[in-house]
Amino acid sequence: MERSDTLKTSPDRAVLSALYDVLQARKEADPDDSYVASLYAKGLNKILEKVGEESVEVLLAAKDAGTSAEADAALLNEMADLWFHCMVLLAQQNQHPDQVLDILAQRFGVSGHEEKANRNS
Repeated sequence: MERSDTLKTSPDRAVLSALYDVLQARKEADPDDSYVASLYAKGLNKILEKVGEESVEVLLAAKDAGTSAEADAALLNEMADLWFHCMVLLAQQNQHPDQVLDILAQRFGVSGHEEKANRNS
C-alpha cells in the first residue's frame, strides 16, 4: 500500500468518524443531558468561544511541555480538548472530518511554502 493510501485508510479515520457520528447524534439530544447538545443549543458563537478557549489552553500548556511528565500530559490533554471542540465545530457545520484529513493527505509530501502559494493562486 502506498503512503497516500495508508493515510486514507488509517484507524485514526475510524475514530474520528465514530466521534463525528456521536456528535451528529447529539444534535437531537436534550441539552440538559449532553454537554455537546448544550453547546449546540447555545449556538455557533459558544462553540467558537470554546475552540478559542481550548486553543489558548494548548498554548499555555505547550510553554511547560518538556519540563515534566505532568506538563507533557497536560499538553496532550489540552490538545485532545481542542481537537474535540474542533470536531464539535465541524459537526455543527455538517463538515465531516474526513474532508480535513483528505486535505492533509493531499498536502503530505508537498512543501509548506509551495502548498500555501498554490492555495493563494
